[in-house]
Amino acid sequence: MITPVRVVIALCLVAPFVAMLWVGSYAKTDPAFIGIPFFYWYQMLWVLISTALTMLAYKLWQRDQRARQDTNGGAVK
Repeated sequence: MITPVRVVIALCLVAPFVAMLWVGSYAKTDPAFIGIPFFYWYQMLWVLISTALTMLAYKLWQRDQRARQDTNGGAVK
């Protein structure tokens, strides 16, 4: 069953892949950040963003599973 929560979970997990596969959006040197070209610091920033999005997806998944157990009398289908 597709629910809004599961759509958000999927978006959280897919967003980093789309951001990293769309190389044209970050294949440049400017703007530099403390002397680091954009190409590098953008990717490093996505490491942190990906971690946060994965944690959010996991927490949402746990909450969704608990809600499904409550509505199905303890059994997950």
